[in-house]
Amino acid sequence: MATATATIDLPVPAAHVWQLIGGFGSLPDWLPYIPHSALSEGGRVRSLTNEEGGVIVERLEAFDNQARTYSYSILQAPFPVTGYRSTLTVHEVSGERSRVEWSGTFTPAGTSEEEAITLFQGIYTDGLAALRKTLDT
Repeated sequence: MATATATIDLPVPAAHVWQLIGGFGSLPDWLPYIPHSALSEGGRVRSLTNEEGGVIVERLEAFDNQARTYSYSILQAPFPVTGYRSTLTVHEVSGERSRVEWSGTFTPAGTSEEEAITLFQGIYTDGLAALRKTLDT
């Protein structure tokens, strides 16, 4: 099983960051690559549409509002992996600073482990950079 992780430190309180990214349907609020998210199954499944019109369907596997974290799995996506599970967490560093961690585990399918890790490392890193830009505006 392969893993990828990205983190970013932000000069923003953890509660404020979590308010923006903590909703399972909130990706369009901070991630330009995902302009549309529709929730189903009582908010446990999200159907995402990316900029190219591709569809990604994910299931919420765990949610802890107090710990500011949630985990999800991919049900359908154009990615060359199986068994994908990811976690997004907002850590409080101090009253005015936070650290966001986005990590995932997966099994490459039809691609090398290195290529799959590079793909998700890029998604996480670019996503957290977009979060920083959203919070700066």
